[in-house]
Amino acid sequence: MLLNRMPGFLLLGVLLAMLPMLAQSEELAPFTSDGCSAFPDGSLEQRQLWLSCCVAHDVAYWQGGTYEERMAADLGLQQCVAQVGDSRIAAIMLAGVRVGGTPYLPTPFRWGYGWPYPRGYKKLTAEELEQVQGMRP
Repeated sequence: MLLNRMPGFLLLGVLLAMLPMLAQSEELAPFTSDGCSAFPDGSLEQRQLWLSCCVAHDVAYWQGGTYEERMAADLGLQQCVAQVGDSRIAAIMLAGVRVGGTPYLPTPFRWGYGWPYPRGYKKLTAEELEQVQGMRP
């Protein structure tokens, strides 16, 4: 293998030259929302009853972050839907986003969907936070 024959100082130089590329932030896609994804945006009587809860949840999912931030976003969705609608519906929605919102599937509604796939759970860097603030709805 080439790396085995490369002198140590040369290998170190190559790795150091690559460091800025590894540290660069990815580009954040513009915010999009599909409402409550595969779930109704409201009740039969009030068709958009909890839509604002879902859009706020989509903002958090778009920007992504840590596992703890995802959990807080999901519990926030549950609380919002329970306040404007029904606690039973809120519990169903919570179960759905906990399963369907994993960052490990290439879905358009995954945790961190604003970033290129795969991202997983990752604390946003200062540069990434600047991107989020500049594009946040």
